[in-house]
Amino acid sequence: MTAPLVDTHGRVHSDLRISLTDRCSLRCTYCMPEQGNEWLARESILTVDEIVQIAAVAVAAGVNTLRLTGGEPLLRRDLAEIVSRLSVLEGPGGPVEVAMTTNGIGLDRRLPELIDAGLARVNISLDTLRRDRFAALTRRDRLDEVLAGVRGAAASALAPLKLNAVAMRGVNDDELVELVEFALSIRAELRFIEQMPLDVSHTWDRTQLVTREEILDALGERWRLVPAGEREHAPAERFLLDGGPASVGVIASVTAPFCAGCDRLRLTADGQLRNCLFSRSEYDLVPVLRGGAVGDIDEVLRACVAGKRRSHGIDEPGFVQPRRGMNAIGG
Repeated sequence: MTAPLVDTHGRVHSDLRISLTDRCSLRCTYCMPEQGNEWLARESILTVDEIVQIAAVAVAAGVNTLRLTGGEPLLRRDLAEIVSRLSVLEGPGGPVEVAMTTNGIGLDRRLPELIDAGLARVNISLDTLRRDRFAALTRRDRLDEVLAGVRGAAASALAPLKLNAVAMRGVNDDELVELVEFALSIRAELRFIEQMPLDVSHTWDRTQLVTREEILDALGERWRLVPAGEREHAPAERFLLDGGPASVGVIASVTAPFCAGCDRLRLTADGQLRNCLFSRSEYDLVPVLRGGAVGDIDEVLRACVAGKRRSHGIDEPGFVQPRRGMNAIGG
């Protein structure tokens, strides 16, 4: 075991998001264009051994949650092996928790092997329940497959199940209550996310943002919302619906950022460490993994943590979107 990963602002890091691929089975308009995407070269993608090697060092330093992301992690054929090898890692506080964020396509078929491998929790993206909207938003007519994955997860031992919805003006902002009611019907928690400047095309427009306050106002017309207590390191503010126990979450990265409590690091599919979702700097682990570099994984990890800024700076005059889109950074 090694010393905890503490940045210059006193934040202890215990959560590592691991992107397994930049490829996806959907083409969501707020993430990537339908055509012309420049994918990472296959030889640049980290192998299972390399992923486990990095994760083991992070876990020894106190990371206790490993979240698998993409792109779409279900596109990795070796996903069950990755989960199996990560789930047996133990740190100072005991075994790690392995979770996954997915669009749900094909999840119902792969759930048994993933649960057997040690997957503990899953978050599924679901921005709309209407077929025409889903097809327009994702440029794919695959809502039935997503819903099959959602229902499969709801019927499984994975708990709590969370559904993530990006709130978008003129797209699904009239569907917020409906989405929450659907989540309640399957005993899941809906979490609304403010749209962030993370699209490959850099077309994000703040005037189109559905804010935290607008989301809460819409939900407040249907339920009495009661704050669910301190969020600690969680990205979502949680609110009990009519006093609970059911709840809804809001991730307001733009209008009410949670940078002060951020405990997250990110590993891209091609071996770059990132200390913030919006960072324009990356720390390259590939030379360490594949030879030719002086130093080790722990040194790079600590350099990444030490370089973390106090906040993501979206509201600063000189803010510039990161070069990579969300699919290549990993959620």
